[in-house]
Amino acid sequence: MTAKTSDIKIDAVITWVDGGDLEWQKKINKFAAVKIDFDKKKNSVRFNSIGEIEIAIKSIIKFASFVSNIYLVTDNQKPDNFDKLTSIAKEKNINLILVDHKIIFKGYDAHLPCFNSCSIGTMLYRIPNLAEHFIIFNDDTFLMRATKPSDFFINDKPVIRGKWKAFYEDQTLRNLYHNVLSFFGKKKKTGGFKAFQQTSAKLAGVKKYVRRFHTPVSLRRSTIHNFFEKNNILESNIKYRFRNKNQFIISSLAEHLEIKNETYNYKSNAQLTYFRSYKNFCLVKLKLLWFDLNNKKKFMTFQTLEMANENTQHYIVEWLNNKLT
Repeated sequence: MTAKTSDIKIDAVITWVDGGDLEWQKKINKFAAVKIDFDKKKNSVRFNSIGEIEIAIKSIIKFASFVSNIYLVTDNQKPDNFDKLTSIAKEKNINLILVDHKIIFKGYDAHLPCFNSCSIGTMLYRIPNLAEHFIIFNDDTFLMRATKPSDFFINDKPVIRGKWKAFYEDQTLRNLYHNVLSFFGKKKKTGGFKAFQQTSAKLAGVKKYVRRFHTPVSLRRSTIHNFFEKNNILESNIKYRFRNKNQFIISSLAEHLEIKNETYNYKSNAQLTYFRSYKNFCLVKLKLLWFDLNNKKKFMTFQTLEMANENTQHYIVEWLNNKLT
């Protein structure tokens, strides 16, 4: 018998790294083929943060109070205000729990330390006591309006948000465009998030894929567990300490397994405000205003917020904090 959406237990999972941690910086440079000069902003920016993890956790506590546990997956690290955040979560009957990479990589310790989100993501389903239904958040993706379980699962089945797309090799105009570029000696870029998603979808055995939006991802633990029980490819995906073009994204694979089995709910509306550039301050303010006016929007993603100038950062963080108080 299918449980009511309101009755199912749902957990949240966030992967996080403190790129300003000197010990972690030494660790990654021990294994990196090209050493990272963390004193140079252009090199360190993808590892920097301005307190996004605290905002992410607070946003789940406030706007997804139905969540039972928030698992923060880290590499021997702890946010500065973790104890305070734990107390805030407790007030909503939510457990905030640190999970070290050593826990989820147990039995596969040879592949640690790991700096690869594809590899780490593959192991999230091994979090002890993780609920069957769980939501993965990036540390730059926030909830900014009240959500309910049916925003993520309907009748036990995950909600998938994205756009249906043909695989690259089936996109005639795209292939023609790249053939023209090739004629003039320009090489086609390979890899990237879209390519990883397509690799994952093909592994699931579907004929086209859903290009995911930058929103939280709803997954079922059993879908992942059952796949690895039948396919001995877990270790081949986690053996890379750094991202490799041969990998798949477990969350995308799981989504497409649900699509293959017709055990999903599809939403074409991202309900998302997405920031990738902060050069135009007026545009930043306009997008935040539009979020306020559009009640259907629930999610916000701020990629590389560290790249914004101090004035823009202050405006955005103040706007976010006002939503969370």
